[in-house]
Amino acid sequence: MKLGVNIDHVATLRQARQGFDPDPLVAARVAEKAGADSIVCHLREDRRHVNDEDVRAIRKGLSIPLNLEMSLDPRIVKIAGAIKPDIATIVPERRQEITTEGGLDVIRHQVQIAKVVKFLEGKGIKISLFVDPVKDQIKAAQESGAQLIELHTGCYAGAKTANLRKMELSKLSDMTLYGRSLGLRVSAGHGLNYDNTPSVAMIAGIEELNIGHAIIARAVFVGLEQAVKQMRKLMSVKK
Repeated sequence: MKLGVNIDHVATLRQARQGFDPDPLVAARVAEKAGADSIVCHLREDRRHVNDEDVRAIRKGLSIPLNLEMSLDPRIVKIAGAIKPDIATIVPERRQEITTEGGLDVIRHQVQIAKVVKFLEGKGIKISLFVDPVKDQIKAAQESGAQLIELHTGCYAGAKTANLRKMELSKLSDMTLYGRSLGLRVSAGHGLNYDNTPSVAMIAGIEELNIGHAIIARAVFVGLEQAVKQMRKLMSVKK
């Protein structure tokens, strides 16, 4: 299984002082050296962490794929079309949220999503939609023309009891199989950490896990290279 390392919160730390350090590109290179299969970053409309120059530098400075998380805002779509990340993951975005709170409502925004998918695919960019593990949303994602989906693992990660975790894990497994049956490639992410990742990594059909905050938090104590290597080791489980 592949690991996508989200480096947004390296930029969050930089923005705390409005300075230059730490540099997200340097972090991306360390993650690449440590075994990351892709780098993920979210170019938010308010530029609260990663900015346009970061994305351009990361796109040019790595040999592994860049997965750009983005909203449907026309200005962001235009920037993505110019920078041409390997993958563009369309996510919901609200200004007041601390982090992404759920999956994209593909059913509600399907017409707009289909237009963005067509535009970005015309630039040679693969499109992924960040969705809740819900059959109707996954079907709408497939109908929109997207090639990939990323299943939102937030409900699983936030489950307070063993029974709830088991239920959410089963849902992720079932919806992975459903997505694959529609011809979609499936990844997953949100809220995954060093305790709850192994169970998700065992789900057959998931190609990649995208993890950010937990890795950056662990890096404070062990360094980014070791944090990435430790997560890779946790993901190397037999299915």
